[in-house]
Amino acid sequence: MTRLAKGVVIIAVLLVAVFLIFRTPDTDPTEMRAKYGTPPSQFVQIESGLTVHLRDEGPREAPVIMLLHGSNADLHTWQPWVDRLKSDYRIIRFDQPGHGLTGATPDGDYGIGTYVKTIDQVADKLGIDSFILGGNSMGGGHTLQYALAHPDRVDGMILVDASGPPQMQSDDDDSAGNIGFTIARTPVLNQLMKHITPRSLVEQSLSQSVSRQEVVTPEAVDRYWELLRYPGNREATIFRFGQKRVPLTAEQVAGLDMPALVIWGAEDALIPLSAGEWLGANLPRSELLVLDGIGHLPMEEAPDQTAEAVRTWLAQVQLTTSDQN
Repeated sequence: MTRLAKGVVIIAVLLVAVFLIFRTPDTDPTEMRAKYGTPPSQFVQIESGLTVHLRDEGPREAPVIMLLHGSNADLHTWQPWVDRLKSDYRIIRFDQPGHGLTGATPDGDYGIGTYVKTIDQVADKLGIDSFILGGNSMGGGHTLQYALAHPDRVDGMILVDASGPPQMQSDDDDSAGNIGFTIARTPVLNQLMKHITPRSLVEQSLSQSVSRQEVVTPEAVDRYWELLRYPGNREATIFRFGQKRVPLTAEQVAGLDMPALVIWGAEDALIPLSAGEWLGANLPRSELLVLDGIGHLPMEEAPDQTAEAVRTWLAQVQLTTSDQN
């Protein structure tokens, strides 16, 4: 064997060794369901064939709020609001396709149409005709897209640091200012991410997303890290960040005449406040709440203030509806 050939073999062996040392395999679905899918969790199969992990809490006869988490998050991100609002509202939250315990879709498609269809089919499965729809970050973008497609089912919108507006820091959804999202949209590196996803990377990514670092607990980091590695979720992340994001136009959002509460962290490093101001200016029936000292996850960073703002806004929306009737 020539010296060059020996060198190539040595390098190959070293690369394989490094891969095996640092490889972070998928988590075990049974273990993850036992840890993160305990009651009141449900696992329901919708029309597309996808089994969705959801939680449906609060009085059955109460107004319905459906909440959508952000990119690489899960339904647990809404726990602070659920704790504060479920006594008076029926709150439904679920792990979106390619996230949490819902995991991979049957067809491997994670385009916007899949997310809109899933919202619709979850509502159908639960027998809900219309509802308040809310979302954070990517979930806010999905809220807007669903409202455009099915305005008759959306009684109002809650947009929390939502994606979708043109005044974002990059053309890619939820990517600027976050190392994890940057890697997810970087060729070659994102392929390694399928197999090597250090916990430290997840911790840094979450830390960059918030201003109040007390949110970044070991338990939260473990949850993000373990559910990102739920089978199919890393592949779904790469798919989503590989898609070209087309921002909404002023004409599109001007046609959404349902009430909208826009909540924004003034220190959001992922989606700038200008995006929230754009929504506030172009949604015809919007109210904008800006929170100083808060980052990308207001519902976790300022749970009391944001939940109370939602409660106050919902009371106003219901009063207006009653007056019109």
